[in-house]
Amino acid sequence: MDVAELIDELMPTIIGGLAKCGDCPVGINTERGMNLAGQRAVHRVLDELVSILFPGCHGHRPVAGERLELELREQLKTTALVLAEQVTQALEYQCTVEPCENCDRCGERAADAVARLLQSLPDIQRTLQLDITAAYEGDPAARSSMEIVMSYPGVYAIMVHRIAHVLYEGGVPLIPRIMSESAHSRTGIDIHPGARIGPAFFIDHGTGVVIGETCVIGSNVKLYQGVTLGALSFEKDARGNPVKGVKRHPDVEDHVVIYAGATILGGKTVIGAHSVIGGNVWLTHSVPPGTKVVVEPGNQKMTDAGGKKIDPRR
Repeated sequence: MDVAELIDELMPTIIGGLAKCGDCPVGINTERGMNLAGQRAVHRVLDELVSILFPGCHGHRPVAGERLELELREQLKTTALVLAEQVTQALEYQCTVEPCENCDRCGERAADAVARLLQSLPDIQRTLQLDITAAYEGDPAARSSMEIVMSYPGVYAIMVHRIAHVLYEGGVPLIPRIMSESAHSRTGIDIHPGARIGPAFFIDHGTGVVIGETCVIGSNVKLYQGVTLGALSFEKDARGNPVKGVKRHPDVEDHVVIYAGATILGGKTVIGAHSVIGGNVWLTHSVPPGTKVVVEPGNQKMTDAGGKKIDPRR
């Protein structure tokens, strides 16, 4: 029996088994079930929104100057209509998980959320210009602003975050997280869409950075790779389930630099303005403005190839 014959023979059993997942709590997305927009559909909308913010940079072709306004108008309308449908479906699904009193208004709520995002795009674009300037001024290896816009993972991650955050703040379920996880998979940078991040924000290199949902980050903050702004512990209810919606992640005030591998945890932890947090530092408490926190060099041990201790001061 060749492969084609074997597949034909197995197909009824396989399809019958897969079709039964219509009764699974999660795993099927059809008109009979959740009827959600697929993950790839959300990714396409995200790509369109990024290309709208940076015409000709993140699209498929350069944009003719004399046609820019017309092309943006057409692209905005098409993208907004698709996004509104996705948001409606996400709201309808959320109602099955957390029933609300306005189930018949999902379309109106979606229209409001999309309109809010569209109205925010000029402000998002202006803030991103400050992020790009911070990246250019903060990285001696950068040769041009265009290089940063088109290739820097930290800048792409913050582009996506600023879009997803507006939808998150507008009460849109599911879709902001799909957007942020799309950026996470492409860049290695994990920013929850709930995090509040000020202007002129730069993540250098970026891989392994984690920024939690309830983080608040001020302006002119710079992070290096491997930084974690995370939760110290989770409050639990009487049934042992994590309590949602509480402050779990740290605040970082203006003009702070956090070097590679630093871990800062806890909802009560505040890093004061103009502080410098060194590489591999572990912090679970606040530090006042202007503080420098480093791992004491004396705690490091250096040995030669034969295992003999080396004095680093020599």
